[in-house]
Formats: sequence, structure tokens, C-alpha cells
Amino acid sequence: MKSLALKFSEVQLIEQVIQQNRLAQKQLFEHFSPKMLGVCRQYTKNLHDAEEVMLHAFMKIFQHIGQFNNDGSFEGWIRQVMIRECISFLRQKKKLAFVDDINPNLLTKLHSEQDHSEDYQALIDALPNGCKHIFILYVIEGYKHHEISEMLHISVGTSKSQLAYAKKILKKHIKNTDDERF
Repeated sequence: MKSLALKFSEVQLIEQVIQQNRLAQKQLFEHFSPKMLGVCRQYTKNLHDAEEVMLHAFMKIFQHIGQFNNDGSFEGWIRQVMIRECISFLRQKKKLAFVDDINPNLLTKLHSEQDHSEDYQALIDALPNGCKHIFILYVIEGYKHHEISEMLHISVGTSKSQLAYAKKILKKHIKNTDDERF
């Protein structure tokens, strides 16, 4: 019974946001912004950029909320807007480059920056941007390779190879860290 009430209030809140009710916009923002900031942070190297991307995405959400057609969860729709805004931000900043070869200095950089911590976000942040974003889209967000290729305007093969590259780097770094602990 409680979930029905929450769903109904979410529908009412969406209707109020469509009518450009400022209080409803504030409530929507306050409800979803903490989680969406986390989503944006996965794609950016610092909190300032993540906040900027999130705010731009919320502006788009408020402008286009009428396009939400209840085909899935509202939070999922917001999440998609956030991810697409993150990708746009990275393209604009030209931070979406893909790698062809493993850089031997990368593992050293990963190792020195981590100081033996288990902060997985920092490990992911240290990946080259192209494979980092594919790793996040595939592993964390659950997108398929064909969806990633469409979003990033790359081939499916590039998506797959960059994911394999990211996994290889992360496995080596985690193994090196584990070896040093024992």
C-alpha cells in the first residue's frame, strides 16, 4: 500500500513540474540530486564538474519532463538524461579519447596514485577516459555494447576492446596491490 502512495505522489510531483511549479521542481531536485550527483561523479574527475553536469541535466529534465511517458521508472529516465549529459560534457571538453595500446607507465601511475587504498572509484578515475567511460556504461550502468556504440558514436568492436582494456588494467593493479600486502 505504501508503494502505491509513493508512486501516486511521484505522478503528482511530475505533473506539478510539467506545470512549472517551482516548489515541485525544488522537491524533485532535492529528492534525486544526491544520487544523480553520484552518477555524474563517475564520469568526471572532480566534484565541481560533476555538479556542473548535474545542474545542466536537471535544466534539461525540467524543460523536457513532458517527454517522460511512464514506460519505465522516472528515476531511470532521469539517470539516462544524466548519463547523456555527462557524455556531452566529455565530448565538449574533448576528454573522450580511446587508447590503442597499453601504456606501461599507466600501471605505475595507478599504483602511485592509490597508495594501497581500496577506493575503487579512484581506480576507475585513473583509467584513460575512453575506456573508463565504457567501463562505467557497461559494468555499472548495464548498457549493452550496441547501446554504448550508439551513444558514443563508435563501433561495437571499439566498445568491446576498450572494456577489455579497462578490465585488464584494473585486474593488474588490484593484483599488484594484493601482492604487496602479503
